[in-house]
Amino acid sequence: MTLKRVQKLLAVLVGGFVFYTAATGPFEGLIQRAIFLALVCCLGVALYPLGAGKGWRPAGVIIDLLLCAVTVTACGYVVWNYDTIMTTLPWATTLDQALTLGLVLSVLELGRRTVGLIFPVLVVLGISYALFGNLLPGALGHRGFDSAFVTETIFLGDLGIWGMLTGVAATVIAAFVLFGALLLHTGGGQAFMDLAMRLGGRQPGGAAKIATIASGLFGMISGSAVANVATTGNFTIPMMVRLGYPRPFAAAVEAVASTGGQIAPPIMGAAAFVMAEILGVSYVTIIAAAILPAVMFYLSVFVTVHFVALRRGLAIVPEDELPDWSTIAAPRRVLPILAALGGLGLGIWLGRSIATSAFYGVIGLLLAFVVTQAGRLSPRDMLGRIVSGLEDAGKGMVIIGVLLAGAQVLVSMINMTGIGVTLSSLIVSMAGDSVVLVAIIVGAVCLIMGMGLPTTAAYVLVAAVLAPAMTAVGVDPLAAHLFVFYFATISVITPPVCVAVFVGSGIAKTNWLPAAGEAVRLGAVTYLVPFLLLLYPGMTMNGGVFAVIEAAVAGLAVVLAVPALLSGASLTGRRAVDLAVLLAVIGLAIWPQPVTPFLALALFLGARALGRAERKAVA
Repeated sequence: MTLKRVQKLLAVLVGGFVFYTAATGPFEGLIQRAIFLALVCCLGVALYPLGAGKGWRPAGVIIDLLLCAVTVTACGYVVWNYDTIMTTLPWATTLDQALTLGLVLSVLELGRRTVGLIFPVLVVLGISYALFGNLLPGALGHRGFDSAFVTETIFLGDLGIWGMLTGVAATVIAAFVLFGALLLHTGGGQAFMDLAMRLGGRQPGGAAKIATIASGLFGMISGSAVANVATTGNFTIPMMVRLGYPRPFAAAVEAVASTGGQIAPPIMGAAAFVMAEILGVSYVTIIAAAILPAVMFYLSVFVTVHFVALRRGLAIVPEDELPDWSTIAAPRRVLPILAALGGLGLGIWLGRSIATSAFYGVIGLLLAFVVTQAGRLSPRDMLGRIVSGLEDAGKGMVIIGVLLAGAQVLVSMINMTGIGVTLSSLIVSMAGDSVVLVAIIVGAVCLIMGMGLPTTAAYVLVAAVLAPAMTAVGVDPLAAHLFVFYFATISVITPPVCVAVFVGSGIAKTNWLPAAGEAVRLGAVTYLVPFLLLLYPGMTMNGGVFAVIEAAVAGLAVVLAVPALLSGASLTGRRAVDLAVLLAVIGLAIWPQPVTPFLALALFLGARALGRAERKAVA
């Protein structure tokens, strides 16, 4: 059997396992997680073979087979001894320690192959700190833990590698990855792209606005900003370049828009589910709290693109390249998406688990797909698309499963050693209990800690270490977690390790440094939105209707003023006056008094109306 066939078989097997457990309910906790991790690790080895295309590939085959054997043995051991592990406090034997070492090395090696060296190094540092932290002086030292105790924590219980993060990956996140992959493979992807083209194509900077809308739609159901750039960017970036847009600008637009998908409900790069578990609140609470900030993000990118397009004279997309509304609204395009969302909503409304709700969405999607494509596609073609969706879902679960299993090991070491509490105390003592100073320090550290990491892994890391510093000075836990999540997310567009910009620049065939500068400007509002979460409780839908309206108005004022300031947009036609007005608007918007947000918005709109009237009078 060829490697391609093995990849396809394992990917469909993973997708089928998730589909089955979403329909019937998961197995017992450790059993579900162990089976899932064994499947995704074996698939990961097949998808990312060691030494592929090199002369020493035969040695890589032996190592790959050993990794699979060790992983399956360790996971099978946990399944076989489930009752003992959960009903007693087992002492770690030499066999347990060997299996733990082999499983952790397998997970870390797959993490290295999929996302690079940074994440495995962090996990190794966490384990090393647990084993040798007693040698450190001062506040960073601890009493020390031997290898047997570390093994018991990581492997023989539900606090280590079989903990909450792995559990969420094996159930809820996996179900939504399956939902998103099938949605895209049954026509949803083309429907999103066509809608984006029709809505944005004929406006100033049309191709950039298409990228913004399409990346937002794809990103809402995608688990990775980088994957989003690679998917939509292969269409939107060449279009922008062909229409004469500067290559760095084209790369930056796609990178920033794709990053925004990670903060946009319903999936938020899978972090929504992890955040719900950590905070102990419902999934609906998380996505409701994330709606307004996500709208502000995409509106800011759209406004920035508009101002830049007007100043640079960026071209619109020719009418003959855009799909017509009859094609976009055709039942075969619309009904599968509506059925998928309807099934998902029905499950949530009926009070089913999120994974089961995703299963309802998949069933609605598949039924609508079969009905609308009957007569257009043969049964073989329809089955081929569904199998391709299962295959793509299985591949998507590899990165999520491996990363969250590794992240769970790191979190268990952080909790066991108490380093998270220690670092939070140090941050609070440095800032002197000032919410603003704590927020600035935490934001900066989140940007650094999130560099080079996928969204969900970055969030888990900063949530474990830095969110407690926010709550220690009185910040609402939900706002604190969204704050650290946002800063961890935008690390992918923040130099120097701006991986989303790297991918976009590669597609645009341009240097990444100017593209990173453009990306920071396009995403500037995102660096301010987390602070609005702290200033205005209404940003997370708390505090009542007026609080939400006040937060929305403040956010809108910032969204209009910051892009205008950074893009050099003209309000009154007098640069000094424009600068003063825009700074005043931003200052009023971030001064949380009952009237100031409304004054800020009125000042911006008034200055713009005055400028238009003067230009019209001169003309």
